[in-house]
Amino acid sequence: MQDKEKTTHCHECAAKVTLPGTQKPHKAFCPRCGNLLTVVRAKAHQRTAIFSLTAIVFLFLSLPFEFISFSAAGKTQSITIPSGLLVLVENNYLTLAIIESFFILFLPALVLCSIFLLTWRVSQKQQNKVNKRLTHFIFQLQPWCMAEIFLISVLVSLVKIVTLADIAFGPAFFTFCGFVLFSTLTFIYLDEHQLRAATGARLPAHFHSHPTSVQKTWALLITAALLYIPANVWPIMQTNVLGQSELSTILGGVILLWESGSYPIALIILVASVVVPVAKLMILCWLNVRVQTGKVKHPRKMMSWYRLTELIGKWSMVDVFVVAILVSLVQLGGTMTIYPGPAALSFTAVVVLTMFAAHSFDSTLLWKHK
Repeated sequence: MQDKEKTTHCHECAAKVTLPGTQKPHKAFCPRCGNLLTVVRAKAHQRTAIFSLTAIVFLFLSLPFEFISFSAAGKTQSITIPSGLLVLVENNYLTLAIIESFFILFLPALVLCSIFLLTWRVSQKQQNKVNKRLTHFIFQLQPWCMAEIFLISVLVSLVKIVTLADIAFGPAFFTFCGFVLFSTLTFIYLDEHQLRAATGARLPAHFHSHPTSVQKTWALLITAALLYIPANVWPIMQTNVLGQSELSTILGGVILLWESGSYPIALIILVASVVVPVAKLMILCWLNVRVQTGKVKHPRKMMSWYRLTELIGKWSMVDVFVVAILVSLVQLGGTMTIYPGPAALSFTAVVVLTMFAAHSFDSTLLWKHK
């Protein structure tokens, strides 16, 4: 690291921080707010390039082969990931298909390809404006990659129907697991400060608070709160078994899983679909009120709550992906069929809006008078 790269600003509290100039493996934290500024690892760029390329290979291997097969009442249906999306489209659930493909396929593939290209160029010491643009692009889109959430959703959805049918995993399921594993390793080794220092891209530090941050955050939070009502009142899924139809709300599904003895899965859905959205709305509202009224007494503790909202936000998509998977898989005519309910789109909007609200909240306002 060159001398000019030793000083930076924390993008969470805007404090000016001097980083150690050594290239030996180490971590650097902001002394003011405790934010992890950078992690220096040996051969990080080369390893990130290898991990991202491996993840891309596993992703493409997941597409042509069987993902899951489902057998009930003498009927069998198997799907690949693309054919599962096609089932949604053929049944007029285009929006659900777009949501699933965007968050688990298109966006992760785009981000991983960009990471591979950028880290390879950096390791080869190739410098131009493309590197800066790729750096900004990667760190803007990385929080929206949800392949790991989709994998958890697959397991949850199978628990819901395992008593009704025989389930078998195809080879694509295991290659998708490899994709999730190497994607996770890629993001672990991907260090924002180190890449920005290598490419000359500026850190997105908010050295001056945004005057409209509070208003934007309120608008997003209020809209999300209003949409959360139909997301819980309307059915999120409809199940038809031998001509009998059953509607399930989010909370109704949790109760059904609990009564059937699937306690861990019931708790996962309860936390992801009820506790997390409500907690995120309440925390962001509390932080916004404190900033707006100027009553910020313990900014470091409040920053911890804010980081929590960023960490847990996208995990609420578990229930949406569960519905998409079950609809794709369980299409056995009069024997058994599952359809999505109107709450699926409302709940997706809640998750997306709260993620935007967390992003629009200007955390440097917590430190304005410190």
